[in-house]
Amino acid sequence: MGIRGEIYSTKVQLPNRTYFFNIKENRLGDLYLNVVESKNKDEGGFERQSVVVFAEDLSQFLGGFEDALRVMDKAGREKRHSERGGQRPFRHHHSDGESASHKKSIIVRKKLEDNNEEDTH
Repeated sequence: MGIRGEIYSTKVQLPNRTYFFNIKENRLGDLYLNVVESKNKDEGGFERQSVVVFAEDLSQFLGGFEDALRVMDKAGREKRHSERGGQRPFRHHHSDGESASHKKSIIVRKKLEDNNEEDTH
């Protein structure tokens, strides 16, 4: 096992930010995916944000992620169409007023709070 329970790591480097996809194991043997976004700060150093998804949650997480991608794709197509024809772009909202991404972030944050003793960097 690697540094801090790291099993696998890869990165996607873009001009203004880098994404790290790390698979780790906590002290209890639970596997999780840690996605980290890192970008340069104007005043120097790096700003890092992290999302942790445990193995047992990955299927549901990916389902929500795929739903969000479909909505983003549709919204992008409709936005391009509306820019040519003057129509408003598509907006997707759940019936209770919360967006899918907001609900997913609540679920991920709740999982982090429930497991706050674990190393999630």
